[in-house]
Amino acid sequence: TNYASCILQYLSTCVVGATLESPEEEEEGEENDSADPSSTGETYEIVGTLSKPESADLRFAKETYVVSSQEALLTHLLECDIVLYNITEDAKQIEEATWAASALHKEIETFAKQKLFILISTIMTWANSKPFDPENPDAPFNEEDFRRRRSHPGFVDHINAEKHIAKLGKTNKKKFSTYVVASGHQYGAEEGLFHYFFKMCWLGETPAIPVFGDGKNIIPTIHIRDLAIVLQNVAEHRPDFQYILAVDASMHTLRQLVKCISKNLGPGKTEKVPKENAFLSKELTQMQLDMLFVNLRMESIYLKENFNINWFAETGLIENIAQVIMEYKQARGLLPLKVCIHGPPASGKSTIAKELCKHYKLHYVRTNDVISEKIAELVEIEGEGEDRGEGEDLVEEEEEEEGENVEAAKELLDAIKENMRHNKGRNLGGEYLIKIMKDKLMSMPCRNQGYVLDGFPETYEEAMDLFKDDEAEEEEERAVGKMPKFNQIIIPEFIFSLIAPDEFLINRIIQLPETEVAGTHYTEEQFLEILKRFRKINTDDVTVLNYFDELEIHPHFIDVAVYEDFENRLTVSKIIKEVGEPRNYGLSDEEKEALERQAAEERLVKETKEKEEQERKEDKERKERMERWEEWNKQQEEVKKQEQELLEAQSIPLRNYLMKNVMPTLMQGINECCRIRPDDPVNFLAEYLFKNSPDIDWNKR
Repeated sequence: TNYASCILQYLSTCVVGATLESPEEEEEGEENDSADPSSTGETYEIVGTLSKPESADLRFAKETYVVSSQEALLTHLLECDIVLYNITEDAKQIEEATWAASALHKEIETFAKQKLFILISTIMTWANSKPFDPENPDAPFNEEDFRRRRSHPGFVDHINAEKHIAKLGKTNKKKFSTYVVASGHQYGAEEGLFHYFFKMCWLGETPAIPVFGDGKNIIPTIHIRDLAIVLQNVAEHRPDFQYILAVDASMHTLRQLVKCISKNLGPGKTEKVPKENAFLSKELTQMQLDMLFVNLRMESIYLKENFNINWFAETGLIENIAQVIMEYKQARGLLPLKVCIHGPPASGKSTIAKELCKHYKLHYVRTNDVISEKIAELVEIEGEGEDRGEGEDLVEEEEEEEGENVEAAKELLDAIKENMRHNKGRNLGGEYLIKIMKDKLMSMPCRNQGYVLDGFPETYEEAMDLFKDDEAEEEEERAVGKMPKFNQIIIPEFIFSLIAPDEFLINRIIQLPETEVAGTHYTEEQFLEILKRFRKINTDDVTVLNYFDELEIHPHFIDVAVYEDFENRLTVSKIIKEVGEPRNYGLSDEEKEALERQAAEERLVKETKEKEEQERKEDKERKERMERWEEWNKQQEEVKKQEQELLEAQSIPLRNYLMKNVMPTLMQGINECCRIRPDDPVNFLAEYLFKNSPDIDWNKR
């Protein structure tokens, strides 16, 4: 599983026996003891089974294998000195873990040296425990209370596995020792249980993050790296006590945790949602919901008193949220993509910027839009402040915080309106524009996914004011020959500068329909004025591109005139190739299903249309064939009739001719032939017809 690989990855970097050295000994720098494993600097060799054959390559592991039988698995387990089983993420592992411990226990006599079996379980096996001291119900549970723990109904298999494995380790500790590490809810890396809230915040699609129930339940937690350190200590100290609580020192409520995640990664707001609504979420399993609703105060005294732990996040998630968020983004590849598009008017900046936002799921940032959005936001805050002033009670802490900001919002709104009046309502100038644009770039959506800046900043000074680090000291900024510190959070990663000659740009404007030009700055006079201003501020000695060059963020120049592509499709393709792959979650299961369903529907519609078209075509051809056949039959009948008539017409004169000129002589010849009966009657008849033909004048011959 994800967290199991995180634990093993950490252990693969640990020097064997490192936790046995106290900090004082390390400082004194004692001589190396060859008997001490840590003196050799050897790290743990990791081998393990893959829950999925297609799992990613685990480079930290010496060997990974997929086992097809228990016999094969046991063979591998017998080769290991320490066996770890994690049943906190997948309940299916419980059966295998119980079997593995029992199978190893049966082979105890064959062990050449001591084997350790460590079960990573969950504090959910304590979930239904009642306070052991009625006079002090808020007293936290600790390891010494483990025999009186009561499991959550959904985690009975977990507690049974704990008891069974602990029992197996009591037979012969020198040969086979077992431990149960009851882990608090794990966080860090890909976030596991809390990923539901992290993803919701990162996506930024909801105005407030839900807190199920009243959110007052206390959730024991531990960073995954600290859990790995606890496991390393168990493996090296091999304590007599079999049951270890792995929880950090925090005792945060669900509401505090969700509020912290929302504030640092999301919209900053939370909302109470009935517990029942949680069960409607497809992204939370029953096991995860049970874990979110747990309410336990826990304290691990044993860790403090017996182990050598160099805590990574002892104070919990809230105090270490910045580091946790950074890990979360890195683990899931959720890195912001920040792009700035620079170029003259009509070069296609807005079209290109919007296409990039669509492709990479980024936020489109243009000055006019941001100003309008900010004014609307300030008006809304001012209106909420007036509503509350009419006597509504403040219940939520968030509302109280917003109440404090109402006055500041009102002042800023008045200042913006005054500034715009001063500029004849056209543009917001100077410090207010910079402040609003900086607020936009510092907003969580832009910090999480990233942005595409459309044509701003325009000058070197604007870039300096927009991207400067406000926390840097002014004296340091003004140091001679030194670039001011810039704000790494909002500085763009890619700068694309579109270039095109004036003639090309003017021709583009001329070709635009009148409906698109009306009401914009693309009228002839305004456009030429804006183009002239752009050329001026970009041919000075110090331009906005110089600013980025000095920060080693070198602009990519793209000549849009080369492509002769009015919609800038080729330019967008070139930029996408330069920027690379998207850095976000990609499509959700629902989106994939929707796309597949849409593709299937489109395919069905297409096939239906093709089928109908084919049937229409066949019907038409069949009809044409029938018509041709009927026409041909008619023609044949007509031909036969004409031939018959012709034949009859021709046969009348021929009969007359034969009866008059041939038949008399022929009949005489036949009669003569019958009388004489010559040897060759045909030849006789021919000779007779020749001699007695009335047309031949024999005297002339």
